Formats: sequence, structure tokens, C-alpha cells
Amino acid sequence: MEGFKNTVRHDAVRVRQYIISFFKWTLIAALTGGIGGGLGAGFRYAVNFVTEFRGQYAWLCYLLPVGGVVIAFLYRATKLSGHADTNLIINSVREEGKVPLRLAPVIFLSTVITHLFGGSAGREGAALQLGGCIGSAIGRAVRLGEKDMHLAVMCGMSGLFSALFGTPLTAAIFAMEVISVGIIYYSAFLPCIVSALTAYGVTILCGLDPVAFELTQIPALTVPAILLVAVIGIAAAIVSMAFCITLEQIHKLAVKLFKNEYLRVIVGGSVIALLTLILGTRYNGTGGVTIEAAINTGDALPYDFIMKILFTAITIGFGYKGGEIIPTFFIGSTMGAVLGSLIGLPPAFAAAIGMVALFCGVVNCPIASLVLSVELFGSEGLLFFAVAVCLSYMLSGYYGLYSGQKIIYSKRRARYINRNAK
Repeated sequence: MEGFKNTVRHDAVRVRQYIISFFKWTLIAALTGGIGGGLGAGFRYAVNFVTEFRGQYAWLCYLLPVGGVVIAFLYRATKLSGHADTNLIINSVREEGKVPLRLAPVIFLSTVITHLFGGSAGREGAALQLGGCIGSAIGRAVRLGEKDMHLAVMCGMSGLFSALFGTPLTAAIFAMEVISVGIIYYSAFLPCIVSALTAYGVTILCGLDPVAFELTQIPALTVPAILLVAVIGIAAAIVSMAFCITLEQIHKLAVKLFKNEYLRVIVGGSVIALLTLILGTRYNGTGGVTIEAAINTGDALPYDFIMKILFTAITIGFGYKGGEIIPTFFIGSTMGAVLGSLIGLPPAFAAAIGMVALFCGVVNCPIASLVLSVELFGSEGLLFFAVAVCLSYMLSGYYGLYSGQKIIYSKRRARYINRNAK
């Protein structure tokens, strides 16, 4: 009888612990997502505003070196130079490390400046950093322990990612999956989902629509169609490696040749301004118009993806701020549209496949990529996306956008390798 009572007491204690944990993380995640959603909405409005403003005054692209000097000054003045990027956020989840709150306003302003003057960058790098700052600050405010702080940072990442793209499930899975390839932090599932959904709701209340497309030319599920989609997946793996290598090598070259941060951004900004003078403004900013054209109608120039790789690598490598995921969407969609027209796939459908497959190749997150395909394009072509994603994931090797990302298990066999992405 006494043993039965002890078992009941023990079970009651465990149930109470789960209930307490549930309410604790629901409240923390809702607070994080609410703040992140508001900040993310403001960030989207700011980037959209400066993008439209630059569209009216294209000459602003030639002032990119001036914007670069301002960015370099902000980072030097706040003592964030050299180490404050998305890798800092990723490392803070895996290791004991604090995310400085001052990074939030600096990355916000720096990204807006980059887009105002036509730097080729995205927004998600800033979003992940903003989210990490918010999660870390809230975690410190409520005095979370070291392990719980890691969950708080992931919670912030998912909230800001959701606010930016309007894809809450992708945001939650991405935050759990991107840290360590081969391991998903399931303990963060509830906090990340609550944060992502809260942030998503806030952006909807702010009048911002989620990103979504309608695919109208999905082929029948046949062996020839699967093989053609496989070609897109293989091409995405190759291009993803080329993109990561180009980003890394141009950054190393810039740091080696121009030790001074101010001189570095002036040179990089001047190169982008010169390329803009030659090629026009097609590759400046996020390139959202080109992405939409590729997915909606299959329109893309044969060299679009190559030029976007070059523009983005110079922008990010020489010290401008933003992110690489939206440029990845540009590169993947235009590559897919061009390749689809060559091999006989509907170009618009091939653009969608290329976009998702290339995203997987550069972030090494196959589950988040599949979820992204559903949230962006619906579930009708899910098996096609799965084919392209699995090939891109496996064949892209150990390259990735974030050197702080750990490849825990091999992509070829069930073997523990624990190495950083290249």
C-alpha cells in the first residue's frame, strides 16, 4: 500500500512539473512572439518602404558606399564588429553564450540602410538576429537557467522568422532544425510553435499578408516527371555549394585585401554601384519582383541566378547587412525556371521546385524545406518537392550559409561526425 502511495505521489509531482512547464513556456513564448511580431512587422514595413523609395529614386544605388560607412560606424561604435552575425545566435543555442541586446537596433538599422541603397541582401539574417536578441533578453528578464535560455533564443528566432515570411510552421521547425543538422530539439517545439503563431497573428493584425503563391501547372506524378524534378534537385545542390563557396571566398578575400572596415565597405559598395550601372537594378535589394515573375509565369533570364550570387556575395562579403535566404529564393527560382524550360518541365513549377530545393541545400534543413513548400505552394505537389529536397540535401555536402551550424550526423550513413558547416 505504501508503495502505491509513493507511486501516486511521484506521478502527481511529474504531472505538476509538466503543467508548470507548459504554462511557463506558453507565457514566455507568447510574450516573445508578441514582441517579435510587432518588431517583425515594423521591420517588414521599413524594408518595404525603403525598397519602394529606392525604386522611385534609382540613383540611391550609387550611394551604397556612403551607407556602408554608416553601417561600419554603427558596428564599431557599439563594439559589435567582427562577431555579431547569425552564427552568434546559432552558437548561443548550442553553447553558453549571451546575445547582446544592443545588436537588435544595430542590425535593424543596418539592414534597412543596406536595402535603401540597393545592397543585394535579404531580411531573414537580421530577423534571426533580432529574434535571438529578444529571446535572450526575455530569458534574462525572467531569470531562466542556462538550458532554458537556449530554448528562449530558438523561441525568438521562430517568432521573427514567422513574422517576416508569414510561415509559422516553417519558422518553428527551422529554428529547431538549423542549429544541429541531424538533431531536432523537440523540447523547443511548444515554445517555437506558440511564438511563431503569436508573431504571425500580430503581423496579420498589422495588415501584412503572408507570403504565398499559387501553382497552376503541376504535372502528373509519373516517372518521367519525377526524373525531371530530380534534375532540378541535383542542380540545386550544385548551385547551393557554388553559392556558399562564393560567399565564403569573397568574404575572405575582402578581409584579406582591406583590413580597414570603412575601406572594405566603400570598395564593396563601389563595385555593386558599378555593376548596377552596367546591368541595371534587377539584382539590387531582395529581387522580390523577379522571384514572383519566375514562380508566377516562369520568366527569368539565363544568367539571373549567376548575377544574384555575385551581387549577394559582394554585398554580404564586404560588410553589408541583411541575409542570404531571400537571395537564395531568387537564385533557386530563376535557376529552376531556366532549367525547367530546357528540360521540358513547366517553368513556373520548376521555379518553385528550384527555390525550395536550393533553400534546403544552403540551410541543410530538409524537414523545414518540405513544410515551407506546403506553406508557400500548397500540398498538391509535395512528393515532387520531397524528391528535389532529398537530393539537394544529400548532394550539397557539408556546405551551408552558417558556419556556426553543426553537422552532427553524416548525410550518407548513420555516423556521428560533429563538424561545422563549411
